[in-house]
Amino acid sequence: MDYTRFLSNNAKARRPSWITQLRRYLTNPSPDMLWLAGGHPDASLFPLSEATITLKNGQEIHLNQDLMSTSLQYGPVEGYTPLLKHLSGLTQKLHSPPRWSETRQLLTVGGQDGMAKAFVMLIDPGDYVIVPVPCYAGIFSELTSLNPHYLPVEEDEEGMRSDLLRSTLARWKNEIGETGSDKRLKFMYTNPSGSNPSGTNMSEKRRREIYALACEYDFLILEDDPYYFLQFQDDFPPSFLSLDTEGRVLRFDSFSKTVSAGLRVGYVTGPEGLVEKISQHIMATVMGGSTMSQVLVNELFNKWGLEGFLRHVKEVRDMYRKRRDAALSAAEKHLTGLCEWRKPGGGMFLWLKVPKVTDTQAMLLERGAAKNILLVPGNGFTTRPELPCQYMRASYSTVQPEEMDKAFKILAEVIREEIQLQNNAK
Repeated sequence: MDYTRFLSNNAKARRPSWITQLRRYLTNPSPDMLWLAGGHPDASLFPLSEATITLKNGQEIHLNQDLMSTSLQYGPVEGYTPLLKHLSGLTQKLHSPPRWSETRQLLTVGGQDGMAKAFVMLIDPGDYVIVPVPCYAGIFSELTSLNPHYLPVEEDEEGMRSDLLRSTLARWKNEIGETGSDKRLKFMYTNPSGSNPSGTNMSEKRRREIYALACEYDFLILEDDPYYFLQFQDDFPPSFLSLDTEGRVLRFDSFSKTVSAGLRVGYVTGPEGLVEKISQHIMATVMGGSTMSQVLVNELFNKWGLEGFLRHVKEVRDMYRKRRDAALSAAEKHLTGLCEWRKPGGGMFLWLKVPKVTDTQAMLLERGAAKNILLVPGNGFTTRPELPCQYMRASYSTVQPEEMDKAFKILAEVIREEIQLQNNAK
């Protein structure tokens, strides 16, 4: 596929730096090569020498002098090569991408770093972007600054509604045809597993229907999947990457929810032509992620193997499922009759509607905060945050069951007070 038609003017103008190109000679260097090309500091002058990291099960990861020297030095823009090999094996095992021979991976500073660079790569002002309703709030800061037109599509319990997506696309096509606009429909953003904030797992049927629409209407799919391993079911639906027979999917994964948020290690998987443009942007900004972080994640894979990693994420999933169940129990006890919600299929969040309250923002940020309880108002998860919103997001990821019970008891008091204030104002 020729991806030029999807690229922004920014991406078309971006060129790889000479340093990036020369660093590739270091991937498998000749033992006789004399490296005079880069500004690498002399590793012998680094003050750190060795380190031992103790895992919770008592096992240890030891960074000897050679590995520590590697950890402290600039690495390839694409990321630490041994870790990329592990990720290649993991991706093929989990997703079996149909176009693997044309696929490339690179490491990013967490998942959102890759997404933000993809937005810059794809969007010119006025281009069209499909987003779910509700939508992960974290994308809007970068995406909205690029001035796209949003095509919002409502979710239900199976994820984005494909029937509404089809009608939205048909309407968009008619309107664009009438105006003769040269602005393109570039991509759909989706957070399909344990969606933030709704907790929805998109069904396999929806994924297949949506992918077919992407092929029919010629747009890309940005699959943001940090909660992939936090789906509270035994059989995961196929990822969009696993359905991608035409090279339309850029997939963003992260270790933030399963290994460490602070290490800031994520990775992008997708068509080589698109991933190369993200790589060029990385070289122009951070020059590459933290080699130390990438080495530590790689050493975990060396210690555990792929099967050990999968056992670890199952333990993580089981713990969050218990937290989810405790949150639902507390909601049933305190919020019945005040809020509406669906049982989250995954992730870390309970998405609550307050039908008798016009807007949750003042209620939460003023009266809720005054009672030492803080949830996220629903406004930020929409393309029109200035409008009133009856929703709010509660996270159960770090709260113990007794704390959740206490929190929802207070929340119920806040909601009742808000309803009374609204009634008095009439």
